[in-house]
Amino acid sequence: MPTSDAEIAASVLHEESLYRFPSFSANDAVTLGLSLRKRFRASRRHARGKGLVISIQTIAGHTLFACTVGDLGGISGVGDVSLESWTCLEGMINVAKRTGHSSYYVEKGMGAMGKTNQTGQTSLNMNLQKEFLCGGAFPIWLENAQCCPIAIVGCFSGSSVDDHNLVVAGVRDYINKMFRNGHVPPPASNSSMPTGATMPIPQVVHHYDHSSEFM
Repeated sequence: MPTSDAEIAASVLHEESLYRFPSFSANDAVTLGLSLRKRFRASRRHARGKGLVISIQTIAGHTLFACTVGDLGGISGVGDVSLESWTCLEGMINVAKRTGHSSYYVEKGMGAMGKTNQTGQTSLNMNLQKEFLCGGAFPIWLENAQCCPIAIVGCFSGSSVDDHNLVVAGVRDYINKMFRNGHVPPPASNSSMPTGATMPIPQVVHHYDHSSEFM
């Protein structure tokens, strides 16, 4: 049976709680952004002609990194990306800023609650009426700062699941690299991961109740 929206949302929520940075600087944003660019350029989607736009912003809206993988097009007007791509990406990042969750979690959570229409937009009581609701924007949390994420990393290529997976894989691998380079993860009550351990790929968590998140 296909995975339900509720199960996907629960898995994404687990990713958000698992992949948190020991620290995050402007230099980290540039390195992470370039690693996402490199990862996408090596993908089959890029080989088939898809483009990507990437942006990493602080929660206050300051841009730390931004780039395009592909072109707007030549004389024919056909290209890998479009100006609309940046508008969509900004909408996804705004969703993550307003909710503190990844845009994919909000998308699937809304789907589980039956509150998302066919255009990828939502008419909620959460002030998100005009934002683009699609996967690809992921909050950057610090382990020792539980009040809110400090930044958002977002990618848009037109595929909700592919863009989300690209960002999560990039974040996971970058955090693992930080640990291997000597960052000691702070103690956490719900984690027994030893220093230098590789962060796992989370599994789907079943029977999650989303009513408290989206009412």
